[in-house]
Amino acid sequence: MASPGFQFTPHLAETQHSLPRSRSRNQPPESTMPSHKSFMIKKKLAKKQRQNRPIPYWIRMRTDNTIRYNAKRRHWRRTKLGF
Repeated sequence: MASPGFQFTPHLAETQHSLPRSRSRNQPPESTMPSHKSFMIKKKLAKKQRQNRPIPYWIRMRTDNTIRYNAKRRHWRRTKLGF
């Protein structure tokens, strides 16, 4: 039997189980990327892949080490492209 101060509310129990189970509400799951990509998507992915690299060492020498790293680096799991 339940304790006298406890009240069971069935509508709260139902809402707890109906919450979305995705990792993030803002981003779609990764399974939405088709295996057969269009040419435009493939071009965009290729450009983002080229941009996602460290800066060359000679840039550090040319700028007297004021630019030390690429501030726009992107990790494949943490930051998604959104297309």
